[in-house]
Amino acid sequence: MFRFLPLLSLLAGAHALENGLARTPQMGWNTWNHFGCGISEELILSTARVIVQKGLKDLGYEYVLIDDCWQAPERDPKTKAPVADPKKFPHGIKHVADEIHKMGLKLGIYSDAGSRTCAGFFGSLDYEEIDAKQYAAWKVDYLKYDNCYNEGRSGTPQISQQRYAAMSKALNATGRPILYSMCNWGEDQPWNWANTIANSWRISGDIHDSFKRFDERCPCTQVLDCKFAGYHCAVTRIIDFAAPLGQKGGPGHFNDLDMLEVGNGGMTYDEYVTHFSMWAILKSPLILGNDLTAMSDETFSIITNEAIISVNKDVMGSAANRIWKQEVAGGDLQLWVGWLTNWDTVVALMNTGEETIKTSVAIADVFTDGSDWSRKAAYNLYDLWELEDNDGRRYGKYQGVVRGHIQNVHVKPHQTRVWKLGVIWGSVDGQEETGQTQLKRRGARYEL
Repeated sequence: MFRFLPLLSLLAGAHALENGLARTPQMGWNTWNHFGCGISEELILSTARVIVQKGLKDLGYEYVLIDDCWQAPERDPKTKAPVADPKKFPHGIKHVADEIHKMGLKLGIYSDAGSRTCAGFFGSLDYEEIDAKQYAAWKVDYLKYDNCYNEGRSGTPQISQQRYAAMSKALNATGRPILYSMCNWGEDQPWNWANTIANSWRISGDIHDSFKRFDERCPCTQVLDCKFAGYHCAVTRIIDFAAPLGQKGGPGHFNDLDMLEVGNGGMTYDEYVTHFSMWAILKSPLILGNDLTAMSDETFSIITNEAIISVNKDVMGSAANRIWKQEVAGGDLQLWVGWLTNWDTVVALMNTGEETIKTSVAIADVFTDGSDWSRKAAYNLYDLWELEDNDGRRYGKYQGVVRGHIQNVHVKPHQTRVWKLGVIWGSVDGQEETGQTQLKRRGARYEL
């Protein structure tokens, strides 16, 4: 059952940025999607307290991220160092960082690889060293780095790489581990060059809280030659963009599908489940964007699904691949497959159409990149969106043994079904074939 893609992914990451961070996709909460510029010191700290109190920290949501609009109108007139808005942050960013760290969390901040931020505050272009030193002095742990007002320093991968590399170099020079999250919207194909300078990079224009509505402000229909990323990009549009790019990510460097909209009110329960599930299996950072202090039980149940989160946090760091896409009424049905450690496999069936689909999933399709043995083997099947018990806390109910097909699958409109397959060794012709013996048979070398 040897698979080549995870090995290639690991080899591709050998020369990636090695700052020791984001060995799995980062998780946390960001102010922008729900609050925009309406932020304050108290909002940040009260949300951080909720992250701890509700157990989100224990699930991996460790970064508390201040987005745009934290800045004072201008830099310090003498030192040119960045200054926080004294009304929004009366005790300063260092105080917020200290309080966040006392809770066992980490603080992130926002700037822009341009002369101004997207909201019009001062950017960091040509101030990279000054700003990086100040962030380190404030004990910041994360930088989201945007792409507005870039003074025309884009248009080729080399030009964009040089502009973003300047901040990467400045952050590394501080000696403080600061996760570097590039937000250049996929401009100039960052998946081809950002892994040597950043821990994650955006692949599309800004997300919008909608499932599949087309919006002219997100005009591209495919990602590889997109010249204008825009914004108001629907969830399914971003998923389509991510489909060919999984091979570019891996431990320490991930494709970023943008912040989560779960709980912001623009989608149904099934649509939010699809949103969260696909971000997880595509190994995107899971950055919450809702009001955590006032979320519903339904929202909480989605963002705390440990079975789905564990797929995102799998140490192999291998994004799922789209195996096929079939037209159905009002949309399409898509099969996605991803490799996990311990020879487990995640399988997702997503329905963007308008009618319930009744079907089965062929194991031969799941292991189209695997061996003949893997297509004939039997597997333990777990449904990652079905509760194990009646207390509503643990997802991943065992469904029994499958061979040949996952039978009698119903997928509602805009729903995604997600399973984990665990191989049963010795299930083919009574012959036990382990990962090691199969690798030996195929002449492959791989560290298990």
